[in-house]
Amino acid sequence: MIPKEARPGDDTAGLLFYLYGPGKRDEHVDPHMVAAWDVTVPDPVRSDEFSIPDLALLLDAPVHALRGRRPPLYVFHVAVRNPPEDRRLTDEEWARVAREMMHASGIAPNTDDQGCRWVAVRHADDHIHIVATRAREDGRQPDMSWSQLRMQEAARGFEVEFGLRRLTHADGTASRWRKPGEAEKAARRGLSESARETLQRAVREAAAAAVSDADFFERLAAAGLRVKQRIAPDGNVTGYSVALPGDRNREQKPVWFPGTRLAPDLSLPRVRERWNGPPVNPAAAPADVWRAAAEKVRAAAGQLGVGGLHQGAGDVAALGDLIVVAATVSPYLVRSQIRKAAYEFERASRAPAARKMEGQARELYRESTQVLSRSVSSVGRNDMVAALGFLLALVTAIEASRRWHQAQEHRVQAEAAGRAGRLLHEAVEVTVGVNAAREYRPRPKRAAARARTGRRAAPASGIRPMAGIVQEAVPEHAREILADPAWPALRARLAEVEKAGDDPGDVLATVAARRELSSADSVAEVLAWRLDGWQRQRSSAAAASGSGTTSVPTGGAGRTVPARKQDASAPTRRPSGEEQQRKGPKRGV
Repeated sequence: MIPKEARPGDDTAGLLFYLYGPGKRDEHVDPHMVAAWDVTVPDPVRSDEFSIPDLALLLDAPVHALRGRRPPLYVFHVAVRNPPEDRRLTDEEWARVAREMMHASGIAPNTDDQGCRWVAVRHADDHIHIVATRAREDGRQPDMSWSQLRMQEAARGFEVEFGLRRLTHADGTASRWRKPGEAEKAARRGLSESARETLQRAVREAAAAAVSDADFFERLAAAGLRVKQRIAPDGNVTGYSVALPGDRNREQKPVWFPGTRLAPDLSLPRVRERWNGPPVNPAAAPADVWRAAAEKVRAAAGQLGVGGLHQGAGDVAALGDLIVVAATVSPYLVRSQIRKAAYEFERASRAPAARKMEGQARELYRESTQVLSRSVSSVGRNDMVAALGFLLALVTAIEASRRWHQAQEHRVQAEAAGRAGRLLHEAVEVTVGVNAAREYRPRPKRAAARARTGRRAAPASGIRPMAGIVQEAVPEHAREILADPAWPALRARLAEVEKAGDDPGDVLATVAARRELSSADSVAEVLAWRLDGWQRQRSSAAAASGSGTTSVPTGGAGRTVPARKQDASAPTRRPSGEEQQRKGPKRGV
């Protein structure tokens, strides 16, 4: 939660008309009042007898009643906003936030009935605007010393109370949030994210994989971005800006974003730090890409931060680049989780300290990054078995970074690393499920049992007692699973497996046997993730079969072979040995 104080003004009615109106970029939705200095003040949009000018007159009344000269800029305006990842607060919760912000700022202390007048207007899900006039009822000026700092402290308290993302103030590591107008502009253009977010991701991917200035700018151009370099009189490049094709302002000019406006570590000097350090040796045979990268990541986990604070800051920055590149070349069935992990780890990759790009851990992470980046063609074969070992190593590396941030008391960065680690853990278990589905063979005893029952109609999805299936498939964990809060999610996955035509007990036993479960914090959640991977692979195989190919398990390579056309010219199939025995030996001629 971030309170941001705007410049003071002198037009209360004009500001209220804007807040209650559609907005300059049509971002205002359902504008209404959530709180005011007096509970009896009506909301102009919900009253036929009270208008916005009436509300402005009430707010301005103490200002007009002042004796002597009236302050030239008496309108106080603060916006309180939550990150997009936070839950949606109710109007009652935003009302509490507004009252506490007015108390913290000195505008209207809670125990002072002579405070300034104010109203809080909400016209979006993620923020409110508070408007106040800086004149107390007793004619004195409010004490607003250190108002911004005290509002920030109040926001930290609400983050804990409401279960929101906990932020720190002014550590210099946060990315710029997208503005409401940018989000609305993206929605009008039919885009899933704002131009700022698209550019930030594309620039970060280019910076993580680049090895020189020329390589960096070539990658930006290859990503489809418009690039503008800032060149000094001596001919050196001192900065850059990027823009999305087609993204223009009201004057129909491109909307340029300098690297520093995207993220603190995307300015050209910070980008150059990646390749200004010692050279790396990314040599690896194409067949050993995942294994070579995993070995380097495991070796680096124990070396992270051993050289002190500044070296540790460089180590986590290099680890962040590695996750970004891994997300771009990872098998497509788990790519979404790894992209989310890269997004979450972004804050953890920026420690609030100067960074040194030397050290063994940084070198190993950088080598792993280059191994993956230069081997996209071979990595892109979706070799899920080989990728699993790398993902396990990456989970260990992220956990090491989380412990280092905790030791340095970087709370926000440690929490970001924890969120990224959880997403990587999910990707690991989804990969386990994918590999299990690729190598799956129905158990003969279950197939025979089904054959003996004849063509009996299968029960509807969810009808079978899934608890009994769990007790049969994983008896050693059954009691723990059935008492787990994640059990409903696992039960739903099992019902989906059954609906797809597979035996849920057989499938559950198969994915449970793929990897140990004793170290899992939630066995039910881990099994649900594995079944998610199972279903992704089965759906992918079904889609491939529908397009003229038949999926063939190949021990993890995931290759498919074209389905043979059934026509008159097809060669006669040689009967199997079992069929030959049923027909008996051929008679001599």
